[in-house]
Amino acid sequence: MRYLLFGILILIIATSCNNKKENIRVMIDEVGFATDSTQMDSVVARIDRDFEIQLKNIEGFYDSSISWKAAISPHDDYAYASYLYPAVFKNVKADVLFLIGVFHKARHFDTYDAIVMGNHTAWAGPYGNTRVSEYNQKLIKKLPDSVVVVKDTMMQVEHSLEALLPFIQYYNPDAEIVPMIIPYANLNNMETFSRQLAEIIAEFAEDNEWTWGEDFALVISNDAVHYGDENWGGNDYAPYGTDASGYRMAVEHEHRIIDSCLVKELTENKIIRFVDYTVETDDYKQYKWTWCGRYSIPFGLYTCWHLQQLLGEPGLNGNFIEYATSIDHPILKVEDLGMGVTAPAHDHHWVGYTAIGYR
Repeated sequence: MRYLLFGILILIIATSCNNKKENIRVMIDEVGFATDSTQMDSVVARIDRDFEIQLKNIEGFYDSSISWKAAISPHDDYAYASYLYPAVFKNVKADVLFLIGVFHKARHFDTYDAIVMGNHTAWAGPYGNTRVSEYNQKLIKKLPDSVVVVKDTMMQVEHSLEALLPFIQYYNPDAEIVPMIIPYANLNNMETFSRQLAEIIAEFAEDNEWTWGEDFALVISNDAVHYGDENWGGNDYAPYGTDASGYRMAVEHEHRIIDSCLVKELTENKIIRFVDYTVETDDYKQYKWTWCGRYSIPFGLYTCWHLQQLLGEPGLNGNFIEYATSIDHPILKVEDLGMGVTAPAHDHHWVGYTAIGYR
């Protein structure tokens, strides 16, 4: 009995030590996103039911042979972006996911021209904890100190990647993640930093005989235009106006960006064109068009562009999945699940969403 009690004591001490070593990134948005399994199961079931027609009209949604090498996903409230999430994540099947997010609060931390990462060992989600891959720390060690900022507090306050995690857990429960967020960055630095990142990922791929799209993939978090003249911190983000004609012209502008920059063959010129559309030429910290992912998208696509060359892959092609806004389809009912919305949605305040898959 004495030996049994001693063994139990050792087990308790070991477990306690292991828990102390864990560094879990907890979810911060308990309104817009699902934080427990009951909520998430209901969200997916309701999307499947309420948006059956939209999902059926998405080319490739029911094609099990598709496995995106990279994808662009929205990160807004589930009530608004709803069916665009499964439209993306049903075909994200790789084991290791390099997540590239928006750093909304970069101004508060006076952080720019960098890749922001963290030391978390796992991220909490509705189905438990998702493991942060060992390649997270390997990547941090290999990136130049002048490029990477390692700050758990920055990763903890940013919601652009935690929006994706519940859908990753639902569709790909065994996946592990390498999360990073991109603050303000000028075009030259995005190209340089993404090339350095791509070189390291290519090294991982070659050392482990990874297949892009099956063993690893990149997912870029993004919301498109933030439009309107109300509730934007006193800013007027409605250059076309807020009537029906203004809404139509703003959406047409969105599609011009998508059609000329994000779909079909991925080229450097398209990445540069996207930055020209969205970022002021004379001040890269200012919007030209209020597209939320104006840094995460070019950084992520530049990484893909370099990777395809380093790995000798055929050129990636962007497949248009869907575009929607927070006011062009019914809001997903989530209030009875203890969820809700974190911002209004009407003619004077709306957000655009695009979903693109690359293979």
